[in-house]
Amino acid sequence: MLKVEHIGIAVKDLESSNMLFQTLFNSAHYKIESVASEHVNTSFFKVGETKIELLEATDPNSAIAKFIEKRGEGIHHIAYEVADIHAEMERLSREGFTLLNDKPKKGADNKLVCFLHPKSTNGVLIELCQEITSDV
Repeated sequence: MLKVEHIGIAVKDLESSNMLFQTLFNSAHYKIESVASEHVNTSFFKVGETKIELLEATDPNSAIAKFIEKRGEGIHHIAYEVADIHAEMERLSREGFTLLNDKPKKGADNKLVCFLHPKSTNGVLIELCQEITSDV
């Protein structure tokens, strides 16, 4: 793992949360994106070298909607940039971590992503992410 790539925060309302975090960071978001496969709208802020991703559910049965229903708004996951997502998934699987998907899938912000089950990471949802390039 190379670095913390972003911190994902589940929010009920993306528009009002964008205003709140814009005031907090004294900086506007740089991207809003829908990820249909995950049933979310996302908004990204850059704070120093770290990105903050706000996630709003677009479907009441989505993982984000269920998270908010169970735990309320707040930190949803921590994402780590990896050099080779396939190799890292294989390594972590061998080490006994539970992966939530068998192969990487396209996520927001031009990334391939894979999640590790929180039951295998002391209750923290971990996301692996790798920039999509022509050779990935």
